[in-house]
Amino acid sequence: MFFRNLTLFRFSPSAAKSLKDLDTALAGHALRACGPLELATRGFVSPFGPDSEVLSHTVGKATLVTLGSEEKLLPAAVVNAELGKRLRKETERRGRPVGGRQRRAIKAEVLDVLLPQAFVRPSRLNAWLDSKNGWLVLDTASRKSAETALTALREALGSFPAQPLAAAETPRALMTQWLAHGKLPGGLAFGDECELRDPAGGAIIRCRKQELESAEVRAHLKQGKQVFQLGLQFEDRASFVLGEDLVIRKLRFLDVVQDSLDADGRDSAEAELDARFALMTLELERLFEGLQQWFGLERPDESNKKAA
Repeated sequence: MFFRNLTLFRFSPSAAKSLKDLDTALAGHALRACGPLELATRGFVSPFGPDSEVLSHTVGKATLVTLGSEEKLLPAAVVNAELGKRLRKETERRGRPVGGRQRRAIKAEVLDVLLPQAFVRPSRLNAWLDSKNGWLVLDTASRKSAETALTALREALGSFPAQPLAAAETPRALMTQWLAHGKLPGGLAFGDECELRDPAGGAIIRCRKQELESAEVRAHLKQGKQVFQLGLQFEDRASFVLGEDLVIRKLRFLDVVQDSLDADGRDSAEAELDARFALMTLELERLFEGLQQWFGLERPDESNKKAA
């Protein structure tokens, strides 16, 4: 259980205090099965899977939670076909076209018939909360999915003022500078992919399995293109693609990390998850410290303390 994509939020020390009653809060917002006439439901499930009732798992100051959802698969084409059939029958019966109000009523009847027959698609989104350093980390590159999970946490906790990352250094400009000059902060090395864009003209260049310090790539930078995504390695232990939105994509731990995990024998799925979560949070804590330093990320409330 290693996260593949990371969308990050920050929260303050005062917000971290609300996590003390997290288990109780999540229990009141656990996932329930999708009802016959419901399109979707969401709620928290156990990170250990359906056979466990534990809704969170804490290692040190990091707490793992999982947001689950159930969504009915009801294609619009199926609804429209049945709706069209019923509208034609009603038109023939009445001898005139069906009005808007009656059409909506018939569509509601169609949904009442089809929804109980629809397949249910389950989904899971893992997240962890670092109460020590104020990070909320969600295993998704989708801003919409991340916001949905954050909303669910806020509903469970009553309030949870986590904020998107606010960088003092513009990520796009800083990554462009790194690539143009071939200089990276300590611990970082270039990967083998990037995405360059011309902000004015809209041209997009995507490189994969490419030497990023090549003359070809630098020629594009000289023409005014900027870095929107940059492949990087951190301390020879993890590789990833960093976006100008500071979303980490394609995260992969390298062999030295994987080997340390494989060396430990575990006799259950719960022990395996515990070991992977502990290792992942430990490895990424240093990377997040780097992001904070490189881009000038402040934890909420820090600026207020400095001003005071």
